[in-house]
Amino acid sequence: MIRSSAQRGERPRVIANARLTGAGRLDPFGDDLVDLHLHGGVIADIAPAGTLAHRGPVIDADGGWVIPGLWDHHVHTVQWALVAQREALGGAASAAEAAAHMGRAPVLDDGRRIGTGFRDALWADAPSLALLDAATGNVPTYLINADVHSVWLNSAAFRREQFAPSLDGMLREEPAFEISRRLNAADPVVGDVLVARALEKAAARGIVGIVDLDMAWNADAWARRTAAGFDAVRVRFGIYPAQLERAIAEGLETGDAVDPAGLARVGSLKVISDGSLGTRTAACSHSYPGDPHNHGVLTVPPQDLVALMTRATGAGLSCAVHAIGDVANSFALDAFTVTGATGTIEHAQLVAAADVPRFARLGVGASVQPEHAVDDRDMTDTIWAGQTAIAYPLRALADAAANLLFGSDAPVSPLDPWAAMAAAVHRTRDGRPAWRPEQALDAATALAASTGEGSLARATLAPGDVADLAVVDRDPLTADEPSLRATRALATLLEGRLTHVA
Repeated sequence: MIRSSAQRGERPRVIANARLTGAGRLDPFGDDLVDLHLHGGVIADIAPAGTLAHRGPVIDADGGWVIPGLWDHHVHTVQWALVAQREALGGAASAAEAAAHMGRAPVLDDGRRIGTGFRDALWADAPSLALLDAATGNVPTYLINADVHSVWLNSAAFRREQFAPSLDGMLREEPAFEISRRLNAADPVVGDVLVARALEKAAARGIVGIVDLDMAWNADAWARRTAAGFDAVRVRFGIYPAQLERAIAEGLETGDAVDPAGLARVGSLKVISDGSLGTRTAACSHSYPGDPHNHGVLTVPPQDLVALMTRATGAGLSCAVHAIGDVANSFALDAFTVTGATGTIEHAQLVAAADVPRFARLGVGASVQPEHAVDDRDMTDTIWAGQTAIAYPLRALADAAANLLFGSDAPVSPLDPWAAMAAAVHRTRDGRPAWRPEQALDAATALAASTGEGSLARATLAPGDVADLAVVDRDPLTADEPSLRATRALATLLEGRLTHVA
């Protein structure tokens, strides 16, 4: 039980009676209790508990473990925040069940029903316009796939959005993204409140930073939120191709702050180069079962990807390329090679063995979501059974010295760093046997991948480090799978300022 004489928003001077953890430690303390003395937003000293006087407010960690503050490197922030207002469809076992659920769902203030999180790839029945119309009537109704790459609409929703209806009621890839953009265009007065609440909950999990990849003009949104007092986490935000010229015209470069405190900063150009597993549009070398002509789609042709990355790199922007299938990953790595761009490949869910070492050689980070492997294990074993590339190759990437950066892809998976670490280390959930355990990571690598600079960065604490910290109730390096998922953050500090205290 933590005890603190400091409240949220205050700056404690000491974290007392704490333990240190992490790989590659050089400190002499072992499992002994220590005091971390903080000053000016950094760790000023670490000393055996009680040996230096305590001056100012104190957090008594009561034997808890202090770790570097955690990051989620892939969040669709507004869409994740709006999930609180939407119907959860993750438990729907069929199209008929999902449609019936939406027929009972409340109508939102804007006259629509919105559901999210369905996974139709293994349903015995198929979505159809007629099925959804029969269940939902004349209320515009939208069901967003868990992977966000497809949306199932009824006729009333097609009319409202002025899209031509299809027999299956499905929109995929860019048309689906356009629907999501419209649904996510919440009144800022409402949306910003939901974002603030959601990120306060993230801070309560030990999160000190996120990479926001909302499909919107994020520079103005984050300048507005921070001006209104938002201060829960650090933010690096993405820029999409449609906004690239605006960003260049405004002189925005990666790392630039859009607020006086420097909490919100420009991140990378985000390019979605292929589809997804669940929508069966990820660009793969082998076809999808029962559909010999379907190898997925390259939503951005390789020559266009090179042009975008060249333009961004010349303007001082790093690049984050969504690539799920092995073909998309190969082309993305080719584009990094040709352009000299810096940045990440987002997802890297299916990677050819020959491409794995290219991540490290090119210095391209692998921004991955370990919980997707657990969510998608049955789909992977079925839909990608014929693929010869490596699915969810975490261990292979780590062994090749690639820099891993963990995220959730929220709302695709919940924003929970402990779930991500547990999935990476134990490759399972809910008591099932470990899935492809040869790709499991050690806990120290998983912890480092959950920090701001990734698995190749030092995930230990030393005097002089910025005091982005979390105090947790167990050692993540020794916890089993259920315990790791149940880890509680007792306190979270951002540059020495409390953003959460239990």
